[in-house]
Amino acid sequence: MDNRPIGVFDSGLGGLTAVKELRRLAPQEEIVYFGDTGRVPYGSRSRETIIRYARQDVAFLRTFDLKAIVIACGTVSTTALDVLAAENDIPLWGVVEAAAQAAARATRNGRVGLIGTQATIRSGAYERRIAGEDPSIRVVARACPLFVPLVENGRFQVGDVVAETVAAEYLAPIKAAGVDTLVLGCTHYPLLTEVIGAYMGPGVTLVNVGEQCAVRVVERLAAMDALTGREEPGESRFYVSDRVEDFARLASLFLQRDVGEAVEQVDIYRY
Repeated sequence: MDNRPIGVFDSGLGGLTAVKELRRLAPQEEIVYFGDTGRVPYGSRSRETIIRYARQDVAFLRTFDLKAIVIACGTVSTTALDVLAAENDIPLWGVVEAAAQAAARATRNGRVGLIGTQATIRSGAYERRIAGEDPSIRVVARACPLFVPLVENGRFQVGDVVAETVAAEYLAPIKAAGVDTLVLGCTHYPLLTEVIGAYMGPGVTLVNVGEQCAVRVVERLAAMDALTGREEPGESRFYVSDRVEDFARLASLFLQRDVGEAVEQVDIYRY
């Protein structure tokens, strides 16, 4: 057993969807979360910039004595995971593998939709992983660059005209392709589940990358005999790179509970 915390980071607050699932599956674990809210979104940046930002995020988290780091960011997982894993002597796990496997197993007609940031779609990482599961599966991918800022600003409810209009524009070609499974390839996107689900219809299975990632993380920690031995609920510590004033309100929406924990602002450029 290992009582050290799990580190989790994302470009903003979307990674809290993975934290929510980790809390559900392993409530005794301690979690240190960093959201790079001062530089969100990452998805429109170059590969070099994403890697530079991700290195700083990892460097900050490594100031804590962690047993693993979860990259709860689709953009970093698809663009920089291999670089980060080669540079660090601590387990680093992303969101792609588990979600791709879940999508390949869920599809009935062999047509899978994929939505993500521009960097995620550009990387082709999900397509390669899904093809590794089943080369016959056709993947229809679409970048959705406005989804992250919508979610970060709390614009993701059914009935929000802007969110529904943007979703319809992005999803129309994917729906027309007849997919029966849709990978929400960014941890921000599960907040838009109701909007996306309403447009795609009940016959389309939505794959939540944060949920699938959390399941895989707990499985891996269990296999390493690295789950905590504590019986009491673990604590969560939150850090961001921009103003903290709105954190509790937005984090409560992501975590689906009232957030009373303190949050600290970090000068991420120091790392």
